[in-house]
Amino acid sequence: MTLMLKTVPCLRDNYAYLIHDASSGRTAVVDVPEADPIKRALAQAGWVLSDILITHHHDDHIGGVEALREATGAAVWGARADQHRLPALDHVLEEGDRVVLGNEIGYVIDVPGHTIGHIAFHFPDSGLAFTADSLMALGCGRLFEGNAAQMWDSLTKLMALPEDTLMCSGHDYIKGNGAFALSVDPDNVDLQTRLAELEVGRASGKPMATASLGVEKATNPFLRASQDYLKHRCGKKAATDLEMFSYLRDLKDRF
Repeated sequence: MTLMLKTVPCLRDNYAYLIHDASSGRTAVVDVPEADPIKRALAQAGWVLSDILITHHHDDHIGGVEALREATGAAVWGARADQHRLPALDHVLEEGDRVVLGNEIGYVIDVPGHTIGHIAFHFPDSGLAFTADSLMALGCGRLFEGNAAQMWDSLTKLMALPEDTLMCSGHDYIKGNGAFALSVDPDNVDLQTRLAELEVGRASGKPMATASLGVEKATNPFLRASQDYLKHRCGKKAATDLEMFSYLRDLKDRF
């Protein structure tokens, strides 16, 4: 892995992510729910913040941007589509644009659904993807602004990444997401194993919102909407993949 990764718990159940390129000394943070925990993490690591990468406009992802920018002078990157409701941007981004951090190049992926202007960041050389509230650990974001078709398309894009990519999402919603996943896919041994491991991890203070894409594809019901087994078990044998995803998302909203 080229980039060093540091996960920073914020607010009640949010995560921010620091990524550091040792060769250049550049450091970026993905989302800023609040500034103080990130400033403490930077000081602890001895890193100097150079860039702030924003995934979407919700307050629990941008609430600390201005304070952190003022404290560090870091450049702020965010989606052109959300420019009107984000802190002032130094760099506006669209799908396929590049974010250069030292010797590493990150790529912007358009992932609407949770919000219309939601983007993700993929750093292929380090095997990292920052998905915030699109793909989440054992789940996906609620459809606050977009629709099921948009979110399914977004998840399909993310599922095309290499399976060893570490997917870094924005919240610890593991308890609720895990209970829902088990309710629709109770015989999934991979899911049972993951939930048991997560309980051990939580007890030791391990961050809860990261997992490889391969693990997500094996255990996250929203990424398994194309599986005939799951369709059959849910009484949706004739459903298209999108119809199945939409059914699962609606079911989770009422869970």
